[in-house]
Amino acid sequence: MHSVHLAVLMTSHNRRARTLSALSALESQQGLPAHATLGVHLVDAGSTDGTPEAVRLLHPSVEVMSVGADVPRNQAMRIASRNSRSGGGGGGSHSGRPGGPSHRWTHQLWLDDGVELYPDALARLMGAADAVGTGAVVVGAVRDPDGATVYSGRRGRSLVLVEPGGEQPEPCDTYDGRVVLLSRAAYDLVGDLDKVFRHRMGDYDHGFRARRAGVPAFVAPWPVGVCAEGPDVPGSREPGIGVREALRRVTSVRELPPRQWWVYCLRHTWPWAPFLMVFPYARTAARATVARRRA
Repeated sequence: MHSVHLAVLMTSHNRRARTLSALSALESQQGLPAHATLGVHLVDAGSTDGTPEAVRLLHPSVEVMSVGADVPRNQAMRIASRNSRSGGGGGGSHSGRPGGPSHRWTHQLWLDDGVELYPDALARLMGAADAVGTGAVVVGAVRDPDGATVYSGRRGRSLVLVEPGGEQPEPCDTYDGRVVLLSRAAYDLVGDLDKVFRHRMGDYDHGFRARRAGVPAFVAPWPVGVCAEGPDVPGSREPGIGVREALRRVTSVRELPPRQWWVYCLRHTWPWAPFLMVFPYARTAARATVARRRA
């Protein structure tokens, strides 16, 4: 039986309790074959709440790198991926040294530190990966505490959320980056999140690039975890903030910075790219104007 060496990529920033909970759930996984090993690579972006220190104390096998608070999530994930490659990072027992042994990993797992995996999540993800074959991407659907799916694969230009099917993996066009399993073959064709996308859009871009490279993506048949926080409501939609402030927020790095949005539109929405480029900004200005007049 072939060995499975899983490199888990995570980022954190001032969510110590959630990060520790996510790591505890990861270390408590059940049903993995005896030949499977893990290596966890966490990049902390300037936490001031003691996250790196707590992780080193309570989860000593996790490789922790601290970077500046100005390093956005996508860039931190690229650093974690680099660390998994430079140090081998295939995995090892959780009592081993940080980063795992120096052998080559067979899979990468993107894991958001806000997701608490179900006890059999990794076994189910690996089972789905075996079912769809080498060279695919497997996405884990994530629920909120009320049981609604909030993160999963996405389908079509409108990015419709794909519900897990319950029997067979469901095809998807792209994915939210909360729980994503990449085989080595898929990684070799698609690579990391693109550095042009600093905070958002990088996961959707990665999924569409995978499809273009001939790498299929599937949603695992069952949800794999729970996230207490669903998608944030964009700050540009806050009532009563005015047109100028709404436009400042929608063009910020946390929403749709124009250069990155234009690259995304050019890559994935042609020939509608020029229209789609200006649409969210015009809609934001119109929404803020109407709200102000009503107020």
